[in-house]
Amino acid sequence: MCAWCYAFSLELEEFLQKHPSFEVEYIMGGLAPDNDTPMDESMKKTISSYWHDIEKKTKVTFNHDYWKENSPYRSTYPACRAVIAAETLQAKSSAKMVKAIQSAYYKESKNPSIKDILVQCAISIGLDETKFLQTFESKKIEEKLQEHLSITHQLQVRGFPALFYINDKNEAYPLTLGFTIASNLENQLLRIL
Repeated sequence: MCAWCYAFSLELEEFLQKHPSFEVEYIMGGLAPDNDTPMDESMKKTISSYWHDIEKKTKVTFNHDYWKENSPYRSTYPACRAVIAAETLQAKSSAKMVKAIQSAYYKESKNPSIKDILVQCAISIGLDETKFLQTFESKKIEEKLQEHLSITHQLQVRGFPALFYINDKNEAYPLTLGFTIASNLENQLLRIL
C-alpha cells in the first residue's frame, strides 16, 4: 500500500474519464515483502509524516487514527496478493479491490497487512469469501505476484505510482513515475502520441 498511489487514484480517475476506451492493467510493485514484525516508532513517525505531506500537496485526506489503533507491519505483499486474487476470480476487479483496500487503510484505519481485513475488502466488492481465501493463499497467486514484480523490474520502476502507456507494438512509455496530476498525464500522453 502506497500513500502516494492513494493520492494518485483521484488523478488517474480524472484522466481516465477523458479516455474511456483505455484499459488499465494493475501490476503490483510489491514495495515491502512479507513481514510480521510491527514497525518501530521511528518508522511509524516517518510514514505518518508522509501522510501529512501528501495531504498538503494533494486532494486526499487520511485517517491518522490508524497509527494509534493498529500495530502496523512494513508488509505490502499481502495487499498485492489480494488484488491479484480478486482479478483472478473476477476479471476487471483489480481497481475495485485496490479502492477497497485503500479505503480500509487510509479512511477506516484498518491494517491492510492482515488477512482478515483483505477478506473483508474482497467481500465488499462481491467476491466469495471461501473462494477468495483459497485463491489468495494459493501457489498460483504467489507465482503471479513474482511475475508482477518481474514486470516492474523490466520497466525499471523504482517508485510508485507508475503509469505506462502501451502502444499497438507493445512498447511501454511512462506517463508518470511518481505522483502527478491529471493534466500532466494528459500532456505526457500528447507528447507520446
